[in-house]
Amino acid sequence: MAASPMVVPRMKLGSQGLEVSAQGIGCMGMPAYYGPPKPEPDMIALIHHAVSAGVTLLDTSDVYGPHTNELLLGRALQAGGGVREKVQLATKFGVLMDADGNWGVRGDPAYVRASCEGSLQRLGVDCIDLYYQHRIDNRVPIEVTVGELKKLVAEGKIKYIGLSEASASTIRRAHAVHPITAVQLEWSLWSRDVEADIIPTCRELGIGIVAYSPLGRGFSSSGPKLVDTLSDQDFRKDLPRFQPESMEKNAVIFEKVNAMAARKGCTPSQLALAWVHHQGPDVCPIPGTTKVENFNSNVAALSVKLTPQDMSELESYASADVQGDRYHESFPNTWKDSETPPLSSWKPE
Repeated sequence: MAASPMVVPRMKLGSQGLEVSAQGIGCMGMPAYYGPPKPEPDMIALIHHAVSAGVTLLDTSDVYGPHTNELLLGRALQAGGGVREKVQLATKFGVLMDADGNWGVRGDPAYVRASCEGSLQRLGVDCIDLYYQHRIDNRVPIEVTVGELKKLVAEGKIKYIGLSEASASTIRRAHAVHPITAVQLEWSLWSRDVEADIIPTCRELGIGIVAYSPLGRGFSSSGPKLVDTLSDQDFRKDLPRFQPESMEKNAVIFEKVNAMAARKGCTPSQLALAWVHHQGPDVCPIPGTTKVENFNSNVAALSVKLTPQDMSELESYASADVQGDRYHESFPNTWKDSETPPLSSWKPE
């Protein structure tokens, strides 16, 4: 296994002045979704461990839990003694779930403002470092949503604006209203559909790229065996890529990555994460975990060096062979559903 670097390097995320650790940590699995909620003391200890290791970009959302992950992060900041000054808090708004478990998306100004106030209260802070629109409301012109976010920046409630799962044209329209600092998107060896238009657009506009699920939601760690370990509360059990008919074919990809990792002297998850890191200095992956040992393994991926030939070989494994969609059709909008009406059509209530 590759040795963990002594210091996690820093990077400029976007061109608006935000500086973060070159690798963040995704917190979605702490309260829900990836099995039952994890013990809060363990998760606070993990967060403190991450910060002490130099990983300071903490990524959450108001829908994780829902709400409970923001509350957890708030308590972690309060328990740490000076932790708030060391970290960059990123949270999101826009995805909501009703009592029956049905998903929805909202981006109207009143909801944007109410969501921000709620997140500030739960996190126990007076300013959010990076505030994302989690999913794009395709009923509201993006200019309207970003216009309200711009007001929140002016009021000092958020520092930087981000978008998640936005198309290239939506990113351009948003950026024309207020500079977008980061776009969060799923980017990994088995999720590469953002490379054609979205990545080039971000780079043209000087927008940082935050890659979520860089380990394929755990697939890159243990391959098809992962499915056998998932609890009934784990949302991955319903994802198309984790169904038996898809996993049988996707297992071939894992076997090739695993063999290459053995040659490189690292784990398959470290190899997959290193591939994301090697996409460029403007890319910050945010692998999620609930275990210190997995966190340490993820940080160690920073020291895995890949040649252009290694990169090409890895990409050849997964270029067109991944089976199954990223999400079930009932899940909220992805970037493919993120086009919004023209601003001229907006009629505020």
